[in-house]
Amino acid sequence: MMGKPVIKGTRITVENILEKLSSGEPVEQILQAYPRLTKEAILQALAFAADVLRADVIYPVKESA
Repeated sequence: MMGKPVIKGTRITVENILEKLSSGEPVEQILQAYPRLTKEAILQALAFAADVLRADVIYPVKESA
């Protein structure tokens, strides 16, 4: 999957799950579309995303005059 994080045992990317959730797709609908996926795996994808964002370092940019 080109180095992107995936749900263990599948070829479903964390990015794909996050996109579906952010567009308002219900968890039940995602689970129906991907029978190998579990609710726990979706929650783990969210936890992974939170960990990645928590580890991000933000550098303030000075405004130039």
